[in-house]
Amino acid sequence: MKKLLVILLLASGVYACTGNRMASVVSPRFAGGSYEDSLRFIYSQDPARWPLPDVRTGVRWNELAALPHRDTDTGTAVVRLGKLLFFDPRLSESNKISCASCHQPELSWTDGRERSLGHEDQSNKRNSPTILNSWFYTSLFWDGRSRSLEDQAFSPINSETEMHSDMPTVIGKLRKIEGYVTLFREAFNDEGINPETLTEALAVFQRTLSSQPADFDRFLSGDRKALSDEALRGLHLFRTAAGCMNCHNGPLLSDNGFHNGGLPVSTARRADQGRYEFTKDSSDIGRYRTPSLRDVTRTGPWMHDGSIRTLDSLPARHLAAQLRPQQVSDLIAFLQSISADPPVFRRPALPQ
Repeated sequence: MKKLLVILLLASGVYACTGNRMASVVSPRFAGGSYEDSLRFIYSQDPARWPLPDVRTGVRWNELAALPHRDTDTGTAVVRLGKLLFFDPRLSESNKISCASCHQPELSWTDGRERSLGHEDQSNKRNSPTILNSWFYTSLFWDGRSRSLEDQAFSPINSETEMHSDMPTVIGKLRKIEGYVTLFREAFNDEGINPETLTEALAVFQRTLSSQPADFDRFLSGDRKALSDEALRGLHLFRTAAGCMNCHNGPLLSDNGFHNGGLPVSTARRADQGRYEFTKDSSDIGRYRTPSLRDVTRTGPWMHDGSIRTLDSLPARHLAAQLRPQQVSDLIAFLQSISADPPVFRRPALPQ
């Protein structure tokens, strides 16, 4: 097998050694073997020995990796309380909108809409992203205006177009519900019901929500048949010619940064200047947080404005490279390999 690898390196003429890594592959091929056989051999190595990805000069990147293992105790009193609050529409003025209205477990914690609907069916100007893996991000919302899940929880409650309420009103409501008085006491002892315990409970619950292992994780764990030939070609294309790893890298396939994806800043419906609206830095006009691609096939429509409605439109709209139809299919196959079937999630009965 090692001899075959030497033949591969010499025959392809496209490698340059860089430490223990190899420069990006254009067309790896075993002597007498198929392109897919070559890829499967290369990517069956430890990821530290994979070809270097094609990224722009100066881009800081992390190699693709399996989902990190997280020990989350979903049975604690705080998690149970946060779950109830997340699904409770009484956090809104109308008593009709809950956090789960825009982040539905059945839809991989999105709402399936181009833009989310809020108070009195008002359309918000941005798409509701999934809250899976929200523990990973160093900033939240498309524009990164919140630095923690606790801080983030204030925003929809106080938003005119979302829950259309305010924290004093919500706290007053909860203090009148006997079931919540007991639950807050169990979770926070004598701290009671206040903005800090409310937002902490919501944040702790959301930190328990993670993507499930997918075919790509099984491939990395040693199941070399977990990826189809199409997905394997897509993996290689993702890392090389398509340039996806400039923004989507690491185990969650996000660099935790902000980028301009090339969509128009102003539309006929509503102007949206992205991160600039928070930072007031002109270089942030049109920049949005890089979403994780984990479970991406289940979280459409895509982009900050929900303007991409089909998976095959995503590579064509988002990539500078001119991709052939087969390459688009290969990329989609890889995206499917990092998307897992969600576990069954039961909505809770709310306290009275």
